[in-house]
Amino acid sequence: MQIVKTIKDKCKLCYACIKVCPSDAIKVTDGHAKIIPERCIACGSCYRVCPYDAIEYLDGKKTVRGFLQSDEEVIAICAPSISGEFNDITNYRSFVGMIKALGFTRVCEVSFGSDLIGLEYRNMFDNFKGKYFITANCPAVVNYVEMLHPDLLDNMAPLVSPMVATSAVVRQKYGKHVRVVYIGPCIAAKDEAKKFDEDSRIDVVLTFVELRQMFKDAGVNENNVEYADFDPPIGGKGSLFPISRGMFQAVGINENLLTGRLIDTNGSGNVKDALEEFEQFTELKQHLDLFHCDGSCIMGPGTSKGSKKFLRRSLVINYTKKRLTSWDKSEWDNNVNEYQALPFKRKFENRDIRQPEPPEEEVQEVLQKLGKDALEGEGGCGSCGYDSCRDFAVAVCNGHARLEMCHTYAIQNKKDYIKRLKLANEKLANTKNALKDSESHAQIEKAKLQELSIATKEMFNNLKAGIVIADDQQKIVLSNDSFIELLGDDAKEISDVVPGLVGASLETLVPPNILNFFSYVLENNNLVDNKDIHLNNKLLNISVFPIEKHRIVGAVFRNMYAPEVQREEIVSRITEVIERNLNMVQKIGFLLGEGASETERMLNSIIESYQKNKTR
Repeated sequence: MQIVKTIKDKCKLCYACIKVCPSDAIKVTDGHAKIIPERCIACGSCYRVCPYDAIEYLDGKKTVRGFLQSDEEVIAICAPSISGEFNDITNYRSFVGMIKALGFTRVCEVSFGSDLIGLEYRNMFDNFKGKYFITANCPAVVNYVEMLHPDLLDNMAPLVSPMVATSAVVRQKYGKHVRVVYIGPCIAAKDEAKKFDEDSRIDVVLTFVELRQMFKDAGVNENNVEYADFDPPIGGKGSLFPISRGMFQAVGINENLLTGRLIDTNGSGNVKDALEEFEQFTELKQHLDLFHCDGSCIMGPGTSKGSKKFLRRSLVINYTKKRLTSWDKSEWDNNVNEYQALPFKRKFENRDIRQPEPPEEEVQEVLQKLGKDALEGEGGCGSCGYDSCRDFAVAVCNGHARLEMCHTYAIQNKKDYIKRLKLANEKLANTKNALKDSESHAQIEKAKLQELSIATKEMFNNLKAGIVIADDQQKIVLSNDSFIELLGDDAKEISDVVPGLVGASLETLVPPNILNFFSYVLENNNLVDNKDIHLNNKLLNISVFPIEKHRIVGAVFRNMYAPEVQREEIVSRITEVIERNLNMVQKIGFLLGEGASETERMLNSIIESYQKNKTR
């Protein structure tokens, strides 16, 4: 079952998700971003940055509700970062009461599992025999190592995460038959839960965001529930686990810079650098404690957006201090002695997804397109999400990135396109002058034709709806000012060079979902009627219709936030112009061939198309 996936209809292809994905697990397919499940480490980085809410993760709410409505005993185990997430709840006992009000039989702390695993790490580091370890507490980091650094699997500490350890403790204490639901900040935990069974299994993982939604749906809040305490076993300093080095401080692992052997870091880029250096430099000689999220677990993708990292850190510390004032250490010692013999060992899987380097000539070809030579390719601005232009070029060759993700390339490409349009327009202007010189005897008729063109253009430009006509190459034949206005500043800039966007490619002006409407009508000769889309913060109603079968199409764009443009108004104005200028068109057609006749047929086709639509 796929943990993270994109929502096709919401994707605007902004490339934000592709740029932050650490495993190149997102590619562009059919005009939208798509996640490749076998490459995804479930870190949630893409979900966190998507500005259009076009990425979603596996929803556990329905399954949990099913458990709660059954006769089964359902136990919630809560990640220690709850105090940082639910800062709007004044008393942790209210929070526990709210969870139980949903129907959970018991609510336990994962901080006790963190204590147990922390003690395991301390024992491992105290009995150090020259082998350096990478902690396995972050499931996204575990996935990343298994897929992109499989040579380091022997260095992965063979210990389960606190979540899995707590599940084993709960089943040992309350029965193997109970359902265990983990509540935490991590999307990757949903993937981790699939890897364990029997006594260590996690039946469902809920993020904090999902839990908030369940509270809302059930009408549960702090004011309508009774206080409740966490069920035993109660954790100790393991509540510090979501903060960098928190687990190791909790169990007294040596962090002294001179005598300790521990490097800790968090954030996708730092994790990548740490693993590469650990693999490359034997001089490093340090254990690595890594968390994929910037800010460790308190800033996981399953937490509410917009919260402050350092505020959450303070809340976790203050919560731990408060809990320790009433902490029964002797009871904690007894619980540790009882449960530390449980099997907390685990194994890792080689899931190597690395790809061989593409041929050097292909890489150099991409660098040339980017305007970079071999030396420049070693650096880069990093806005594409890759460390260097060369890394980006390799990703393009392997199909994991697109040239348009490079800002420099995109800007230069747009400038080149405007320049080409300007040159083409100059050539057209020169040709027009040459025709005027060689056909001076037709000046009067041409003046009349120009008058007709101005009248038609004036009529089109007075329409409130955006009108555009395109040929079978999706080049613009005619458009009005309203259409250009709807497209925004880039279209206005091109229109300054090429009036009316004549000859401009629709592909460079409208998003893929609109372009698909034109392609469909050209191929099938069928009407696409009244499609609502969002463009440039506007809600547009679009109708695309055939004018000449497989050759010419027209489209009407209506801004639904402005006074509605009636189709009868368009038909009436076009009819009026045709009737007033029909004789003139016929005379000009005699001199200029099919040009004026084509105009007549085009305008009549627009009228017929709208009249047909009106009768439907």
